[in-house]
Amino acid sequence: MTMHFRTLAEQAAADGSISAQEILDLRRAGWGDGTISPVEAEAIFAINDRLAEHSTEWSDFFVEALGEFLVNGLEPRGYVSQSQADWLIARIDHNGHLHGLTELELLVRIVEKALNVPQNLKDYVLAQIEQAVLTGEGPTRRGPLEKGNVNSTEVGLLRRVIFAQAGDRPAAASRSEAEMLFRLKDATLDAPNAAEWKQLFVQGVGSYLSGYTSYNPLDSGRAAELEQFMNASTPSLLRFAGRMAKSDVETGMVDTFRALFGRKQRDTAAEQAAAAVVTTEENTWLQGQIDGNSRIDEYDEALLAFLEQETGR
Repeated sequence: MTMHFRTLAEQAAADGSISAQEILDLRRAGWGDGTISPVEAEAIFAINDRLAEHSTEWSDFFVEALGEFLVNGLEPRGYVSQSQADWLIARIDHNGHLHGLTELELLVRIVEKALNVPQNLKDYVLAQIEQAVLTGEGPTRRGPLEKGNVNSTEVGLLRRVIFAQAGDRPAAASRSEAEMLFRLKDATLDAPNAAEWKQLFVQGVGSYLSGYTSYNPLDSGRAAELEQFMNASTPSLLRFAGRMAKSDVETGMVDTFRALFGRKQRDTAAEQAAAAVVTTEENTWLQGQIDGNSRIDEYDEALLAFLEQETGR
């Protein structure tokens, strides 16, 4: 950390406020070497803890700087390790709660931008949003709002996390996420929910039951192993690939090359068709979820109509 960055950070932490110019100075000092260091990340958190108000400029800087540090600051880039996730939760959590929407936006942005994050970080993000809906308190609430309704901010955050690249099941909801959506639905029936809440409920649960995704992200440990292997083996792999390409032109050995690297042709159309079918197990699960509040409500009806349209049954 440069002396200039340290001075700026100490001054902001002492004052409890930070100006737009000071934030710009922090940007320039922090990214002077192209990266945010662990010490600088701690300093940014220290400033955030002392600020009485979070301006738009500060929130943008906080999310961008710490998001870059956690997602791309260490190898392999794009993966958040277990130790990083544990550090972030410990640093951001205050007796089970977040201080504000700035911290929650950081968590959501990380799940959006990373290729994969540890399960406890995904669970922590969704738990913060669910807690705010059920208690009426938390970073997505402003003022003495009633508990038991889903607001527009919460719908947007839930959508971003559930369908995020590093979510439980990229581009589709997992069973645990679908069960959370049912819990929120049952807790907020007949409440003044955001207009877009029903659509998210239907799309989220529907994607779990009939959605298709072929993407299974690696964890950070496996990604690091593969990256190390590729870095050590790239010259010989390139030479081998060159020989195989020449051989392919002469003898048609492309299938051999693909087989060696596990790149087989997949029948994605068949996989999609199979995923669209609601199995007996899934149907039993769905019936149990619908029976949770002892009635078929308007959300259940919308979900059943969606599934009938998607599956043709």
